[in-house]
Amino acid sequence: MTAEEILKSAREQNIRFVDMQFTDLPGILKAVTIPVSKLPEVLENNIWFDGSSIEGFTRIFESDMYLKPDLNTWAAIPWTQGTGNDTARLICDVYLPDGKLYAGSPRSILERQLDRAAELGFTYNVGPELEFFLFRKENGVIRPLPHDKGGYFDQTTDLATTIRQDMTQALQELHIDVEALHHEVAAGQHEIDFRYGDALTVADNAITFKYAVKSVAHQHGLHATFMPKPIAGINGSGMHVHQSLFQGDQNVFYDAQGKYHLSDTARYFIGGQLHHARALAAILNPTVNSYKRLVPGFEAPVYISWANTNRSALIRIPRYTPGRENSTRCELRCADPSSNPYLVFTVMLAAGLDGIERKLEPPQPLEENIFALTEADLKLKEIATLPVSLREAIDELLEDEVICTAIGETALEAYTTAKRAEWQGYAASVSQWELDTYLEIL
Repeated sequence: MTAEEILKSAREQNIRFVDMQFTDLPGILKAVTIPVSKLPEVLENNIWFDGSSIEGFTRIFESDMYLKPDLNTWAAIPWTQGTGNDTARLICDVYLPDGKLYAGSPRSILERQLDRAAELGFTYNVGPELEFFLFRKENGVIRPLPHDKGGYFDQTTDLATTIRQDMTQALQELHIDVEALHHEVAAGQHEIDFRYGDALTVADNAITFKYAVKSVAHQHGLHATFMPKPIAGINGSGMHVHQSLFQGDQNVFYDAQGKYHLSDTARYFIGGQLHHARALAAILNPTVNSYKRLVPGFEAPVYISWANTNRSALIRIPRYTPGRENSTRCELRCADPSSNPYLVFTVMLAAGLDGIERKLEPPQPLEENIFALTEADLKLKEIATLPVSLREAIDELLEDEVICTAIGETALEAYTTAKRAEWQGYAASVSQWELDTYLEIL
C-alpha cells in the first residue's frame, strides 16, 4: 500500500487511533499508539521511542530508536470497530538514530537471514500451526480449567465452535487467510490454521494471530494461552512448521525421482536442521515450561529423526499428492507457540541453508514408533534427543556457531542472559510437587 491509500482507508473506516506495533526478543507484542491526526506525519517521518525498557533492546544511555512502518501491514483492528475508539495497526521495523536497522530487533534478524537466502537464490516459505488453550476466568482470575470437554475434531455444543468462528472472522478482517479450524486433542485446546507464505509475512501473521486470539477470547470472558504445557498429564500445545524453498515459482524441494519425492536440496536442508536441532531448541522451545511438553507419550517429538508417515519423528514429510508438486515440504514438529516466530524462522532457515551449503546428509528415515523403542534401541540406532531443560538448550545454542551467527551478537547476548536468569529463577523455586513428595517423609 501507499501512504495515500492508507490515509484514505483510515478516513473511510473512521479510524481514531493507530497502533505502531513491534515485538521484543521474547516475541511479546509492543505498540506505540498515535491519534490518527498524527498518521500523515508518522508515515513521512517515522516515530521515535525509548528502547531502553524493551526486553533485549538498547541500554539506557543509547535508548533513542525509531519505528518505521511497513505499509503493507495496515489493517483495522476488528474488535475496536464501532467503539468510538476505532483503531488500526501498522507493524514496524526498528531503527537506530543513524538510520540503520537495529540488529537486535527480531523482525530485522529474520529479514537479514531472508536476504542471505535470496543471495543463494531461495525464497523461504512457511506455514505454522499454533495450538492454544482456552481457560475460564472466575471473578477476573484465570483458572487452569478448560472451558470445554471436547477432544480431537469434536463438534461440541458449548461455546467452543462459536469462539473459533469469531476468532476466524477477526483474523480474516486482519487479512489473514484462514484455511481450517478445529478442536485439538486436549480439553479446551484448539487450532486455527492459516495459509502458508513467505516467512516475513507469516511471522507478522503469527504475531497478529496470537493478539487476535487473546483479544477475542477476552470478549467471551475467557483467557487464551499459548503456554506449551499448562496442565500436567494431558497434551501440550505445539507449533508445527511446514516449510519449503522456492526459486521463482518452482518448489526446489520437489524431485519426481527422489525418495518421498524430495530433491537433494530438500534432503540437505533436513540434514542441516537435524544437525543443529539441539541448538535450535533454545529458540523453538524458549521457556522453562517448554520442556514439560517435550516428554515421550504426549505426541511431542523429542527424538532427532525424520520420516514420512511417522508422527513421532522430529521432522515429518507430508504425503505427496500428484499434481501438487509445489506443496512438497517438510514439517518440523518440535517448536511450541510460546516462541518468537521471527527468531524461529530465522534459525530454522539458517540450519537448513547450512545443510545445503555443506551437503549434510540426514540419517536414514525412521518409520517406526520411536516412543516404543528402549534406551538400548535408541543407542544402537544412534538416535539423539532434544535437550531436557532450558539450561541445557542454552548451553547447546552457545556452542553452535551457525545459529549464534544467524541471531547476531546483539540479540544473542540479551537473549541468553534473560533465559539464564529465567532458568535460575525456576531452579531456585520450590514447587508443589517437591512439597508433596518430600515434606512429610524427609
